Amino acid sequence: MSAKQFAVVTGASTGIGLELARCCAQAGFNLVIAADEPEIERVAVDLRKLGVSVEAVEADLATTEGVDKLCAAVGDRPIGALLANAGVGLGKAFLDQDFARVKHLVDTNITGTLYLIHRAGNEMLRRNSGRILITGSIAGFTPGSFQAVYNASKAFLDSFSFALREELRDSGVTVTCLMPGATETEFFHRADMMDTKVGTEKKDDAAEVAKAGFDAMLAGESDIVTGLKNKIQTTVANVTPNEMLAKQHRKMAEPGTAKS
Repeated sequence: MSAKQFAVVTGASTGIGLELARCCAQAGFNLVIAADEPEIERVAVDLRKLGVSVEAVEADLATTEGVDKLCAAVGDRPIGALLANAGVGLGKAFLDQDFARVKHLVDTNITGTLYLIHRAGNEMLRRNSGRILITGSIAGFTPGSFQAVYNASKAFLDSFSFALREELRDSGVTVTCLMPGATETEFFHRADMMDTKVGTEKKDDAAEVAKAGFDAMLAGESDIVTGLKNKIQTTVANVTPNEMLAKQHRKMAEPGTAKS
C-alpha cells in the first residue's frame, strides 16, 4: 500500500481496534484514529514509529457531536478505508442493568457507527472508491442471555453489513464484516463480566483477529469469522433453535459461572 492511502480506525486505543490500526500503519496507510479515552494519544505516538502520519481524536462516538468531531479531523481527505470498530459490551441480566449504560451501548455500537458509515460512505460513493470494515461478532448469531443488548447490537451490525454491501455492489466501495469470537481485550473487564465463564476462559489473540479482518477487507471479502472454533459455532448456531441457543449462552455469561 502507498503511504498516500488514508484510513480511519475507531475504538483504536486498545484491543482489536489498536491492532487494526497497527495493520493499517504497517501497510502504509496514513491514519486518523479515534477513541473515547486519552490513551489514544499514546497509541498515536507508537504508531508514528512505523513511518506513517497518525492523528489522534479523543471523542465519544456514541454522540453525534463525537462523530462530527472525528469527521472534522478527517476534513476533505479521501478515505481509502474506514475500520468501524468502536463498541462496548454490557453483562448481567437486562433488568438489572443501569439503563444509561444500555443506551450508551446502543448509541455506540449502532447509532454512532451508522452515522459515521453514512458520512464516510457517501464520500466514498462519490469517488466510487473505498473499503469499509465493520466489526460485528459471532455473538450476533446467538440470543445473548445475560448479554442481551450487546448480542442484539452485533446481530444488527452483522445484518447491516451484508445489506450495505449488496447496495454498493455495483460501486467501487466494498463492505466487509469482521466477526470474531471472544478475544483477549479489555472488553470483558469493562463489561463487568469477570465473574462469568466467558470472561475468565482463554480467548483469541487480538492481533491475529485484526490481521484476518484487515486482510479480508483488502481482498474485498464479504465477511470473515476468525478461528476454527468460532466457524463451527456459527455453523451450529444456524441450525439450532433460538431458545436452545439462549439457554446455552446463559452457561457462558450468567454471573457466577466463572471457574474458581
